[in-house]
Amino acid sequence: MTRYTCTGPVDWRERLRRYALLVRLHRPIGILLLLWPTLWALWIAGDGMPPWGIVLVFIAGVAIMRSAGCAINDYADREFDGHVARTQTRPIAAGLVSPTEAVAVFLVLTLLAGCLLIFLNWPTRIMSLVALLLAAIYPFMKRFIHLPQIMLGAAFGWAVPMAFMALTESIPWVAWLVFISAVIWALIYDTQYAMVDREDDLKIGVKSSAILFGRYDNLIVGLLQVFMIGLLLTVGALSARGGPYYMGVMLGAVLFAYQQWLSREREPQVCFEAFLNNNIFGMVIFISLMLDYAF
Repeated sequence: MTRYTCTGPVDWRERLRRYALLVRLHRPIGILLLLWPTLWALWIAGDGMPPWGIVLVFIAGVAIMRSAGCAINDYADREFDGHVARTQTRPIAAGLVSPTEAVAVFLVLTLLAGCLLIFLNWPTRIMSLVALLLAAIYPFMKRFIHLPQIMLGAAFGWAVPMAFMALTESIPWVAWLVFISAVIWALIYDTQYAMVDREDDLKIGVKSSAILFGRYDNLIVGLLQVFMIGLLLTVGALSARGGPYYMGVMLGAVLFAYQQWLSREREPQVCFEAFLNNNIFGMVIFISLMLDYAF
């Protein structure tokens, strides 16, 4: 069993710096990947003009819950991170933060996110309990199933039906299509992410979609990308979107093709670049929605 040895006493500024590393504030890509589908949903549910107060509540909630997810993820992976090259410097593995502190950070951040619920209606508050459950159990799924990304996608995407409930007090079919798109998207980009760690994961016995898909990884990711583009086109039809939106979806398809080209040799560094490129994809879809509603 791994021993976690935190170095001697540190002042509060150093302690906060370590907690910032724990929740990945220096790597906001996770916040952005969670944020884009939330913004898609807010703009569709708000017919292009969602109340800015609600938008700010959801942005803050996304940032806080993603940070909480990082803390509980590192707690769940504390026995594995020291054996994976990419994660050896994470605070728990490096002895900068104890597992108990990580759980405490998770609980404090969850409480802060809960405080935001006072600005939302009661149905949305009740739905937030599902989000909390998904965020808490996802990090442990890689021990039991090869597709933990589905749980990740559900955790990341649950803000979509919440956004519709907060703005319209209903969850129409288009909301569920956006939610499914978010789940499929998480399976896409987190498989690319898992391709970076595949060799280490095989050694330590961690399950992942990259291991499950094997030599068919890029093919399956490609099929999922085609499926997601189809879902986004259907979302456009159901929400009566116009040319700017469809142009954005087509540009998104080009970005997916570029990701396939990047990961063709399955080299870890370029697979990571393909993963990062998804931030641009999410931004393109959001900008196309904004332009479409504006014009």
